[in-house]
Amino acid sequence: MLQLPGFPWDSLAAAKSRAAQHPGGIVDLSVGTPVDDTPDIARAALDAASNAHGYPTVWGTEECRDAIVGYMERRWASPVLTHESVMPVIGTKEIVGWLPTLLGLGAGDVVAFPQEAYPTYEIGALTCGAEPLACDDPAELPESTKLIWINSPSNPTGRILSVDELRAFVARARELGAVLASDECYGEFAWDAEAVSVLDPRVSDGDHTGLLAVHSVSKRSNAAGYRAGFVVGDAGLVQGLVGLRKHLGMMVPAPVQSALVAMLGDQAHVEEQRERYLARRAVLRPALEAAGFTIDHSEGSLYLWATRGEDCRATVDWLAERGILVAPGDFYGPDAARHVRVALTATNERIAAAADRLKPA
Repeated sequence: MLQLPGFPWDSLAAAKSRAAQHPGGIVDLSVGTPVDDTPDIARAALDAASNAHGYPTVWGTEECRDAIVGYMERRWASPVLTHESVMPVIGTKEIVGWLPTLLGLGAGDVVAFPQEAYPTYEIGALTCGAEPLACDDPAELPESTKLIWINSPSNPTGRILSVDELRAFVARARELGAVLASDECYGEFAWDAEAVSVLDPRVSDGDHTGLLAVHSVSKRSNAAGYRAGFVVGDAGLVQGLVGLRKHLGMMVPAPVQSALVAMLGDQAHVEEQRERYLARRAVLRPALEAAGFTIDHSEGSLYLWATRGEDCRATVDWLAERGILVAPGDFYGPDAARHVRVALTATNERIAAAADRLKPA
């Protein structure tokens, strides 16, 4: 049996129980799962395609591939894409976890990722027997690096990488002959800086060799339950993944592909959701700061990266006493052990309740 670290969220059970005892009920700001409605266009498309008696294809329908190409060209300045450059995936956590295995990595190969990072990057490396390496400086990556993950806007910190920072990672990946995979799932939620795709010509110089961008509709379209995302980039890499995934049955259900087409074709619902999160951010951030927290980074994504200058577990307990549950920074690496991640993914009423509870007694 494969041995992996314990599932980190299990360690929050005591804090969750404590927060739930608050007279006003728990305000759960720990998990970044959307709470707002999936847009009607997605639900209608899913329903219309529900008579799905045949198997879907791993590569996706022509309409699905068209939608992905069109969205990347319109929204992320990613020209010269073809259908061979794109592939739908069963939610992006799946591709993050399995990409090192699908690339054939193993013992002696390094999989790099940010020092404060979504834990599945490390799990993907461990699953295939590769060596995980947390590293924020591309110049420090060793010659044995075969896969580099970057994440902008970041989960958990909300940090957004500049064009120059992205270019440095591209240059180093090409020196090493490594694949550079850019997790851009929070790209629609950039608040204080521009989020840029690794496929943008300002970053890639129009050459997508060795580059993969990973996108999702889970957050932008409140469709986490649909498990719909996609990979875009180097056509050779993408088609290699398509070939492997055919053997493994990794295919997005046909009704979900139809819903994906609808969601990628409509930007209006994304802008509405941006406004919802901006409004919640405008309530929660000053409340945390008034309560003595410092907010670091957080220029994008759906989280506030907060610290009281103490061990993150002490902060989790302090907030749980006030009925607020957050994610401890140690979920995201040892460098994050004095921060907590505070999600904006709660209703307006719950965000307001959290802000009220943060006021001095």
